[in-house]
Amino acid sequence: MSRSTQNPHEIAAPLPEITGYRLLRVINHGGMSTVYLGEQIGLAREVAIKVMQPIALADEVSRRRFENEVRTIARLEHPNVVVIHEVGRTREGLPYYAMPYLSRGHLGQRDLSKDEPRAISIMETLLSALDYAHARGVVHRDVKAENVLFDDAERPLLADFGIALRRGFGPRVTAAGLAVGSTAYMAPEQARGEDVDGRADLYSLGVLGWEMLTGRLPFEAADALSMAVMHAQDPIPKLPQHLRHWQRFMNRALCKQPGQRFQDAAEMAEALADVQRSGLKHTIKRMIPRASRLRQWAVPLWAGIAAAAVAVVAIGFGLNNRQDDGFFRVQAGTAAPVGAAAAVATPGDPTDAMLAPLPEAPLQRSLEEARRYIRQGKLTAPADGNAYNSLLTAWHADSTSPDVRAGVTELTHALGDQIAVAVRERNDQRAREHLLNATTLAQQTGSADSPAMRALREQAAAALQARLELDAKRNDREDAQRTAALAAGFDLPKATATRLMAQARAVGGVAAGEPIAVGSLIQDNSRVTVALSPRPVSRAEYARFASASGRSPALCRERASLLRVLAPRNWESPGFKQADAEPVVCVSQADAEAYAQWYSQQTGRRYRLPSAAEAEHLNDTPGRALSMWLRDCGRDCQQRQASGASWRSNQAQRPLAAARGYDDVGFRLVRER
Repeated sequence: MSRSTQNPHEIAAPLPEITGYRLLRVINHGGMSTVYLGEQIGLAREVAIKVMQPIALADEVSRRRFENEVRTIARLEHPNVVVIHEVGRTREGLPYYAMPYLSRGHLGQRDLSKDEPRAISIMETLLSALDYAHARGVVHRDVKAENVLFDDAERPLLADFGIALRRGFGPRVTAAGLAVGSTAYMAPEQARGEDVDGRADLYSLGVLGWEMLTGRLPFEAADALSMAVMHAQDPIPKLPQHLRHWQRFMNRALCKQPGQRFQDAAEMAEALADVQRSGLKHTIKRMIPRASRLRQWAVPLWAGIAAAAVAVVAIGFGLNNRQDDGFFRVQAGTAAPVGAAAAVATPGDPTDAMLAPLPEAPLQRSLEEARRYIRQGKLTAPADGNAYNSLLTAWHADSTSPDVRAGVTELTHALGDQIAVAVRERNDQRAREHLLNATTLAQQTGSADSPAMRALREQAAAALQARLELDAKRNDREDAQRTAALAAGFDLPKATATRLMAQARAVGGVAAGEPIAVGSLIQDNSRVTVALSPRPVSRAEYARFASASGRSPALCRERASLLRVLAPRNWESPGFKQADAEPVVCVSQADAEAYAQWYSQQTGRRYRLPSAAEAEHLNDTPGRALSMWLRDCGRDCQQRQASGASWRSNQAQRPLAAARGYDDVGFRLVRER
């Protein structure tokens, strides 16, 4: 875990002046602060003084808020939290705080990759400190190796709560808009600039634990942006063989979603204790081959032990004649079967534990539950008992288990069967729900391109084909349009989707490119037919509008985030690759309204965004699941509703800022005629 740090003597800036202190030299320097070795003159003691940089706290409001937070943190009294002696300002007006100078260095300067017990001990200590801080509403937000210092007794202490956050203040960023914290250890939600709680600290501690055990980080990249993206998107790596007993723990600690991680420090500490026990078993197993070398001379010894055991059993049978005691015991009034060692233990007898069945492992229990629910048809409901939840529990317990993978495949096939049934029965909403559940399961378990998912799409395509053929026999144009609208959301192979859409348009003589009717509304005392565009507006279509209108792209993502500052995102660069024919994302609701107005002028017909009443027809987007902008206001008209679950959100409808784009929200148009 040893790594080089910047030479502090290379920093040639003049030392700040602080009343009551004499600053001696720079200890460390970063983008937000500089740490100095100093002497507190009145007490003649060495201290470390952290002075914030102007870029970190650019205005008076942020500086006062920072000082209030530091004073709150200074009240933390825990043996493994570095105390804060004083908070104040330099003569230049920059906030600082003073703390003990710990000369033993930090965790990043030590190699613990061959000392697993010490690594566990440090994690236990840090969990205790975090549990204490979290219980008092303080989230550290920068747990990393450099912030774990050692005192003269070699005790680890958690330092630098300087960017910590008390609940209720919302996320805090630097003047440049950077989400605070170190990207090498940063939880995905923190990198995105979202609200964080103690589970973000537990994620960082998981990264730190990985680094202690292996001597390297789980994700390594050349720059901060790439590192943050890896934490947010890349699968959790596999540990080396000698550390495989840690894999389940790390799979849980480094989950992308906070709700799937350890929920508090106590739960993580309990799992850490389980790792210790499994590590001991792993060590014993590794020692067994060595013991085989002793077999030649050990045979006589084992023979003697076996003879002694026979003697003990014989004595036990003799003592069994005594009714008040005995190693083997027969219940009163019950005769033992002839020729059998039938021993029935009385309550409280030590044989209770020996004869009782071994406890079932959580992984096996979850898998058995999942199989039972699949047989019962409880695939995703009810909420308190279904195959989907049980399988995810098993996957988080051990994502490497072949039995878990087999369970995911079995559930995917079952969902495919249900999709086919729902398509045949024309229960389109149920078909969409099953598809969304199957897609989400595949994304969470890394099986999006599995044979089971390909088979599911083929099964859905066959059911849609059969349904369209029936629509054609009845010459039912309206049903064919509904079938086509459903097919558009099934992420089918391009050739299959094109064929199905063409067949649907041929029913009843619908012209190519004609919008599919989805309902009607009353306007000016007359009924107006509303037609939904056959697909979301594509990147190529939006590009023509942007070029013709000169409209500037809206910023993408909800809050100030590290990712957006380092690599601003918009509809041209949403953070993932898109073809021109794919739905445009990262456009604001205002952008979508402007496009509808421009397109109406181009075509001479009236196009607009759909309303909430028409939203039930909008949950069928090709490719990754997307929400769709609506015309309806949210809490106020600065917010607008987005309809449908997406790859980021399971909410059926949610209010979003109308002036900002989102990488999981696109838009479709309806045409009034």
